[in-house]
Amino acid sequence: MAHHKSAQKRIRQTVRKTAVNRSRTSRIRTFIKKVELAIAGGDVNAAEQALGQAQPEIMRGVSKGVLKMGTASRKVSRLTRRVKALRSAA
Repeated sequence: MAHHKSAQKRIRQTVRKTAVNRSRTSRIRTFIKKVELAIAGGDVNAAEQALGQAQPEIMRGVSKGVLKMGTASRKVSRLTRRVKALRSAA
């Protein structure tokens, strides 16, 4: 256990930030899953709408420091490709 006040404060801050970051990561994953479920269901409109909601959420993760820019871009790109493929197949 930390003995200095500053170290105790850092521990409290770390616990709080960890909880917030876990929540953000979970939220991003949920939005991605919604897109994937719509794609699996073959519903083009639902997939496009879900992608439209997921993209800003993923990029918000970048601005908050939960994801790196390359990771977020890759995820958005792959989801977009899958939605476009679904649209062309329909």
